[in-house]
Parts: sequence; C-alpha cells; structure tokens
Amino acid sequence: MNIIVCIKQVPNTTDVRIDPATNTLIRDGVESVINPFDTYAIEEAARLKERCGGKVTAITMGPPQAESALKEAISLGCDEGILVSDRKFAGSDTWATSYTLAAAIRKITDFDVILCGKQASDGDTAQVGPGISAHLNIPQVTYVKRIVEISAGAAKVERMTEEGYDIVETPLPCLFTVVKEINTPRMPSFKGMMRAKSAKILKWTADDIEADPAALGLDGSPTRVVKIFTPEARKGGETLSGATDDVSKELVELLKDLVI
Repeated sequence: MNIIVCIKQVPNTTDVRIDPATNTLIRDGVESVINPFDTYAIEEAARLKERCGGKVTAITMGPPQAESALKEAISLGCDEGILVSDRKFAGSDTWATSYTLAAAIRKITDFDVILCGKQASDGDTAQVGPGISAHLNIPQVTYVKRIVEISAGAAKVERMTEEGYDIVETPLPCLFTVVKEINTPRMPSFKGMMRAKSAKILKWTADDIEADPAALGLDGSPTRVVKIFTPEARKGGETLSGATDDVSKELVELLKDLVI
C-alpha cells in the first residue's frame, strides 16, 4: 500500500511575524515546527504501513527550511520526503496550496491513501485536505477518528461528529483528514533519527510538477488577506455595588445605553 502524508511546517506560536506589505506570514528565519495536527497523520501513516505493508511518502510545500520537517517525518516512520518549493508559490491561499500539492501528488502517480491533519494551526481553515481531493477528483472523508478496515480497494472509517461518529465506507484511492483522537504520536527512535539524518529529500519546483503558473501563488489565489491588525486590548469592567434593587436599576440603565 502506497501512502502519502501531507504535512506543513508552521511558525512557532510564540514567534509569528507578518509582512506588512503582503499581509502574509514571514517564514524565513522564523522558528518552525511540524503542524501539531499533522503529527497524527504521520503516526497513522506509519501504523498503516505496519498493518498493510508498503511505503509512506511525506510531502510538504514550503521554503527550503521545510526540509527539516520532512526529515523529522522520516524519523517518525515515513520512508521518504518530497519538498515542493519555488518562489512562485509565495502567497498561496488554501486553493492555490491544494492545487500545488495535488500537482505534486499526480507526479507520484501510484498511491492508495492520502492522509492530512484536520487543519493547520496557523490558518485553522481545514480547507487544504478537501481541496487536494477536489483537484485530484478522488473521494475524501474528513475528521476521521479511526480506520476500521482497509484493503487494496476500499476502506471503512469512523468519522467524528458532534453527536458521536459516522461509519463511512469508501473506495480507494481516498483522502482522509484525521483528528487527534485517532492515535497517540510516537517519539522518534534512535534508528529513525539516524535514517532521517542521512535521508535525501527530493526537491521539486513548479516546473517539475508541471503546474500552471496562473494557478500558483498570489496570482492563483482567489482570496486575499486585505488587512491584518492586532485587536485593541479590552478595557477593564465596571463593578457595581450597593443594594440589590439599586444595582439592578443601574445595570438596566447601563444596558439601555449600549443597545439604544
């Protein structure tokens, strides 16, 4: 079974900077980590390989520094890593990002399952995984909490809902986005770390994946971030004191001023 796991390197939440000219995240030179939700996808990919055999390929779109995320994924059980990197990708929204990743996956050609974390911690849109499936024209199941059965041609999964879960059967190839309830990610083994250290990461550009230049980066993004700003700090509340009847009347008058 050939498994692809899509990961993203995101800025450390304590070190986020915005380019005021483009309203995009500044990633160069910023401390970064694997998107926490993607660690569950990596773990599930490793478990599927142990369960069914085959190969796990980790893929990410990002700047050259994202190579470290792929090496970490290899230390956690992936067999190889592919970095899709090109200045033409700069400023991509979720649609352009999913298009780019789908183009790279087409170049891989042979796959049974694509795994993604449910969302990225820096954007929280949960759109890239479904976008990849749309571009590839394959089924998707989101918020997967358990892969019950899987074979060469089909899978049965539990999809988490607010009320519990649905049981979904789907043909393969298919894309799953997974939630943290699906597993507990492992720590890298010494053998895994040594393998990752010597691993050669494949690097593909826009030309390598035969992507349409008009569909990439800011030009290929139908959405734009118009403005980013830090909200004003909330002012301290007002404390009312006195007899209950007097406080109630005063509170009513204050509320009237707010709604009228």
